[in-house]
Amino acid sequence: SSSSSSSSSASVAISASAAQFQEDLTFSPPDTFDAGEISEQLCTDAAAKMKRVMVPVPDYVSDTGYVGISFIRWEASPSAKSAKTLPLLLVHGFDSSALEYRRLGPQLASLGIDVYCVDLLGWGYTQLDEVNSFSAKAKVEALKGFWESVGDNGEVVVGGASLGGAATIEFAAQNLCRTETDEDGEETSSGFVRGTVLIDAQGFVDGIGPMSFLPAPLARAGIKVLKSVPLRDSANQMSYYDPSTYATEDALKVGRMHCLRDGWEDGMLSFMQSGGFRPKEKVPLIDVPTLVLWGRQDGILDGEEFANKFVNGMPNARLEWIEECGHVPHLEQPELTAKSIEAFLREEGVRPLKNASAQSAAGIFDGLFNFLN
Repeated sequence: SSSSSSSSSASVAISASAAQFQEDLTFSPPDTFDAGEISEQLCTDAAAKMKRVMVPVPDYVSDTGYVGISFIRWEASPSAKSAKTLPLLLVHGFDSSALEYRRLGPQLASLGIDVYCVDLLGWGYTQLDEVNSFSAKAKVEALKGFWESVGDNGEVVVGGASLGGAATIEFAAQNLCRTETDEDGEETSSGFVRGTVLIDAQGFVDGIGPMSFLPAPLARAGIKVLKSVPLRDSANQMSYYDPSTYATEDALKVGRMHCLRDGWEDGMLSFMQSGGFRPKEKVPLIDVPTLVLWGRQDGILDGEEFANKFVNGMPNARLEWIEECGHVPHLEQPELTAKSIEAFLREEGVRPLKNASAQSAAGIFDGLFNFLN
């Protein structure tokens, strides 16, 4: 594909810790306002920030060894006069997109947190053509390739909402930050995930049930229902504590817009036939600090059952309830959700350890080159 932009090449020349990534220059962000007829300003703003980057994946995912992964970055506000936190990588829910974080992203950035909201391969605005697999495994591989390309495998806290929680658990379990000391007292470290944030997360149901065993024609019929307005509307109504305020026509359109892309149906079929995520046995392996956030009135995943299961099943997790809130705290109570996440990121167990000064220098150069370009 295209060569790297001069700004990222230049910043890499100055600081090796600034990740060099290859932007997909064929990508146009979704036109949510005109084509999508979505009036919410935060959605327009989020869509305008969306980029797509070519990330490395195994050959079984793509013959070229790369796929285009879309993401939105909200940079920490320079006016937030506070110590640097680790960046936050956020993963959206089932068949959704990074636009799901249109309200939370700006709130976190204003509190001084660098946020990357990434689309899972096959959903959102990722590459759909010339991809061989959209399985759960391929989605996690692409997420890994994304953080290697864009985050330079730097230390990070990773979070996910709903089914994005399952992806987060699988991704984190493979990449937990580990420091070991040898006989000579030399420290070696591996992995980069320093913490996780689970928002009304799906972590205790493996696979996708009978849908994965349906013959393709029947599965396709089911997939068509998934993008239908009545089904989306009903899911929308169930997602909120206060549906009359939040389960709007706009909300429905944001959640459905990516389903209208060519290739979405094939991608969904590939995911269904792969059998989905299998997070259940990996939950106890996540021994880094974990914040479990749950909408008190979640009508989709009951918090009394599932939130407590995380706390009891993970070595280092704590639970915070978000009051007057359904299944999507990041959409229904973004300010409260942002404050809880900020407090967590400022705790001692998840403060930056390595190369903090190099990374902040890289950030300054990045900003300078973006300005010059």
